[in-house]
Amino acid sequence: MRGLLKKVFGDGNQRQLNRLQEVVEEIEALEPKFEQLSDEALRSKTEEFKKRYQDGETLDDLMVEAYAVVREGAKRVLGMRPFPVQLQGAVALHEGNISEMKTGEGKTLASTMPAYLNALTDKGVHIITVNEYLADRDARDMGQLFEYLGLTVGMNGNSMTKEEKREAYLKDITYGTNNEFGFDYLRDNMVLYKEQMVQRPLHFAIIDEVDSILIDEARTPLIISGSARKSASMYQQANSFVRTLKNEDDYTFDEKTKGVQLTEEGMNKAERAFGIENLFDLDNVTLTHHINQALKAHVSMHRDTDYVVEEDQVVIVDQFTGRLMKGRRYSDGLHQAIEAKEGLQIQNESMTLASITFQNFFRMYDKLAGMTGTAKTEEEEFRNIYNMDVIAIPTNREIVRDDKADLIYKSMEGKFRAVVEEIKQRNDNGQPVLVGTVAVETSELISKWLDKAGVKHNVLNAKNHYREAEIIENAGQRGAVTIATNMAGRGTDIKLGDGVIDLGGLAVVGTERHESRRIDNQLRGRAGRQGDPGVTQFYLSMEDELMRRFGSDNMKAMMERLGMDDTQPIESKMVSRAVESAQKRVEGNNFDARKTVLSYDDVLRQQREIIYKQRFEVIDSESLREIIEKMLQTTVEQIVKTHTMDDDEDKWEIQSILDYLYANLLEQDDISGNDLKGKEQNEIIDVIMEKIKLKYDQKEIDLTPEQMREFEKVILLRTVDTKWMDHIDQMDQLRQGIHLRAYGQNDPLREYQMEGFAMFEQMIESINEEVSRYVMKAQVRENLQREEVVKDAKAVSGGEDKKQKVKRPYVKSDDVGRNDPCPCGSGKKYKNCHGR
Repeated sequence: MRGLLKKVFGDGNQRQLNRLQEVVEEIEALEPKFEQLSDEALRSKTEEFKKRYQDGETLDDLMVEAYAVVREGAKRVLGMRPFPVQLQGAVALHEGNISEMKTGEGKTLASTMPAYLNALTDKGVHIITVNEYLADRDARDMGQLFEYLGLTVGMNGNSMTKEEKREAYLKDITYGTNNEFGFDYLRDNMVLYKEQMVQRPLHFAIIDEVDSILIDEARTPLIISGSARKSASMYQQANSFVRTLKNEDDYTFDEKTKGVQLTEEGMNKAERAFGIENLFDLDNVTLTHHINQALKAHVSMHRDTDYVVEEDQVVIVDQFTGRLMKGRRYSDGLHQAIEAKEGLQIQNESMTLASITFQNFFRMYDKLAGMTGTAKTEEEEFRNIYNMDVIAIPTNREIVRDDKADLIYKSMEGKFRAVVEEIKQRNDNGQPVLVGTVAVETSELISKWLDKAGVKHNVLNAKNHYREAEIIENAGQRGAVTIATNMAGRGTDIKLGDGVIDLGGLAVVGTERHESRRIDNQLRGRAGRQGDPGVTQFYLSMEDELMRRFGSDNMKAMMERLGMDDTQPIESKMVSRAVESAQKRVEGNNFDARKTVLSYDDVLRQQREIIYKQRFEVIDSESLREIIEKMLQTTVEQIVKTHTMDDDEDKWEIQSILDYLYANLLEQDDISGNDLKGKEQNEIIDVIMEKIKLKYDQKEIDLTPEQMREFEKVILLRTVDTKWMDHIDQMDQLRQGIHLRAYGQNDPLREYQMEGFAMFEQMIESINEEVSRYVMKAQVRENLQREEVVKDAKAVSGGEDKKQKVKRPYVKSDDVGRNDPCPCGSGKKYKNCHGR
C-alpha cells in the first residue's frame, strides 16, 4: 500500500531533496567567483550582507551568496570543504526544519552556514548541544571560521558569572547546553533590575542532537526551587498571637467576602506583641502577611466545613460538591496557617520558584532548527509540537555497513555468553568493538564477564563528558573494546585507526533492543561512517524487558519443546517484526506521555507569559503610578460592589466598606460615613478614589520623585514575586493530585485547566489588593532596596544556580530611621547599633 501511495503522490522527502539540490547548485556555481577573492575581500562580504539586510533584502535573498562565502571560509580556515549533502542540510536548517544527517556526515560544519546567515540580523543565534564539552569544543573549532568572517562567538557555561553570561549572549553566535539556556531564561525573569538580565529576546536556535533534547528530555521540566522567606516558627507565633484577639475590638469579619481586617486596636496589639514600631513598615511585610493568614485561618475557615483533618493532613472540602480535594493546598500560606491552628506539622518549606519544559522554552524562539542522525521515527511529534519537518539528507558516500539480523537466545545468561564470545573473537583479530547497552548495570555486568575472559576494555558511565568523548574518539583504534550505554558520547565521531578498514571496520554489538527504535539506529550509526566498512549485530534474549512486553513466554516454551538450548540462537523475522511492533507501541505511549506533560504545562505557560511580560514592564518602566492606580481602582470597585449589591440602598453596608478602607487604604480621618452616604455606587467609588489620590499625592510630596518611583517598584516586585512563586507551587500540588479526579469520571486535564484558571484569577486579585494596601499604608524609607523574596535558589534539573544577592551601597541620609540599617555598615538596624 505504501509503495502504491509513493507511486501516486511521490516520495515527500525526495521532493524536498530535489528542491534543496536546486539551491545547492546555485551555491556551487558561485565557488569559482569566491575562490578569486582575497581574504580581506571575502571577510568584507559580512558587512555588505548586513547592510543589504538593513536595506530590506531578506535572509532568503542573501542565502545562496552567504553560504558560498562560508563554504570558501571553511576551506581556508578549517581545511574542510562542505559536501553538497552538507549544503542541503544547511538549507533545511535555515528553513526551520530538522536535518537528519547520519553519524560522521559533518552536522557541525553544516550548522555554520545557517548560523552565519541568521547572525547577519544582529539578533543573536544560539547553537545548543547536549553537554558542555561539545559546546566548548564546537565554539573553539567553528569559532575560528566565524571570527575569520568577522562575527563574534560566545560560550555560555554553567560556572560563568552573570557578567560573563551577558557578554556571551551579546555575541553574534552563542554556544551552550539546553539546560543552561533554559535556566538563564527562568533566572532572567526573577531579577530585580533590568541590568541583571543576561539574555536578549530569543531569535534563532540550532539544536544539535535535537531528538535527545526535544524528545528524550521533554518529560523533565527545568525547575528552580528554593526556600521562601516564611518559616514554620513565624506561622506558629502568628497563630499564638491571633488566639488572643477579640472580635469587633481587635478585628472585623466581613461575612460576604470572608475578609478579616485588623482594627486600629488590633494593629496596636500586634505592634506591642512583636515589639515593632509600625506593622506596615516594609520590614514587616512578611509578619503582616502571616498575621492576616492566621486571622483568616481562625475566623473564616472552619474545620469539617471548609476542610477536614485526615491522617494529620489538612484536606480541602469542595464547597459545591462536598467531596475531599486531595492533592490541593490553599495558596498564599493559608494552608500552613491552618496547619498551625490545628497543631499539625507545617509542610512545604521548599517550593518551586520557576519552571518550564523544554517544549515550551524552545517554542518561544522566533525560529527553531535541529540536526541529528535519527529523527525520522519521531517525525509526527516534531511536526505536531514544534512545527518542524524532518528531512532525511542522503550520505555523502554510500553506506556499506553490514546490519546483521537479530540473534535471539532463550535466557539472558546464554545471550551474554554469546556476546562475550563474539567480542573476544573479534578482539583477537584486532578489530575494534563497541558494545552498546541500555542500562549502566548491564555495562558493569559485561565488564565483569570480559575481565574473566581476559579482554582489555574501557567502560563509559557518562559521568565525565570530557573523558567520555576521549574514550569514544579512540573506540575505533585497533584492538579497542569499549562498553557504553547507547547514548554515551553522542556528538563525538569514532574515527578508524590504521589498518582497521582491512579488518572490517568498527563492529557494534547491541546487548538488547532499546524501547525506542531511534536509539537502536543511533547505536548502529556508530559504525560505517562516511562510507567506511562496519558491522552491527543485536543480541536478544526471551528474558529481556522489551521481549517480555509482547509475551515471549510462548516463544520460550516453543524453544524448550524443540529442545533448543542456550547455545543455539534463532534468527526469526517474525520475532524481529514483533520487537519492532513492541517498540512502536512504547514510542506511541511515550509520545502520549510527552503530549500530556505539554498539555498541563501549556496551562502554566499562558499564565507565565502574562506574569513575565508584566514583571518586565515593572522593571523597565519609569513610573508605575498609572499601573498602581488601576490596581487601586480594581480593589475599590470590588469592595464597593460587594457591599452595595442590594436594590434597597438602606441595606448597603457602608460600615463594612469603611472598615476595609481604614484597615487597608486610608486613615480614619481621611474619610467618614457621611462622605459615602446617599451616593450612587459609582459616586462612592469616585469619592474613595479621590481621597486615595490625595493621599498618594501627599506621599509624592513627602519624598523625592526617585524615591517614590523606587518605592512603587519595591512593592510591586515583592508582591508579584511572592504571589507568583506561591501560585506555581500550588499549581504543582494541584497537578500531582489531579489524576485522582479521573475516578469521579472527570477529565483531569480539563479540571486542571479550570481550577488553574480560577487560581490565577484569585492570584491577580490578591496581587491588586496587597499592592494597594502596601502602597497606601507602608512607611516609605529613604534607603529603599529591592529584595529577592527567596533564598537559596537552586536549579534542580541539571546545573547549579549561581544566583547571588545583589549588594547595593548604602547612602547615609540626614534622617536615619530606627529600623534602617546603621550607616556604620555593621549590618544591624540603627536602633540596635549607634541609635541606642
